[in-house]
Amino acid sequence: MSEAVAPELAQVNLARLKFPLDSPELKDFVDQLDPVNADADTADGFVWRLQSEGGDATDIPVFGDEWLIVNMSVWRDLESLKGFMYAGRHRQLLARRREWFERVAEAMVALWWVPAGHRPTVAEAEARLLHLRTHGPSPYAFTFRTLFPPQGARPLPGEVPEGLGCSV
Repeated sequence: MSEAVAPELAQVNLARLKFPLDSPELKDFVDQLDPVNADADTADGFVWRLQSEGGDATDIPVFGDEWLIVNMSVWRDLESLKGFMYAGRHRQLLARRREWFERVAEAMVALWWVPAGHRPTVAEAEARLLHLRTHGPSPYAFTFRTLFPPQGARPLPGEVPEGLGCSV
């Protein structure tokens, strides 16, 4: 009998830029993208990250809003993701995020379990974020504060209330 393959953890986080990516105000952030992505690519438990031909995801549209940038990745487990997020260069960038990104009221980070080998799409990430904004944390889309174990999660039925998407 073959052993079941463990689910992997997908994460998406969005950020609303304060300035254009090519502005002097964002130079420090942009200059660190390649080194931080290289750190992620070699981190223990890293599986995959969304990227365009440029090597990052800053030019991939999300919610039709040119001021939003997306980061999406898949990890072996929560501990691996946290280990990367709160260490090294990534931690240093997190400490400076208010210099570069707007504070946003709606959820901009969502986590969910995916079958091993699955690579989520931006549309899937948008749906998970909208579900989280509408219904709160659930096995379908959750946060670091409210975690759920891997299991077959289905979205809850219902409409997305006005204002929970990101405006253009």
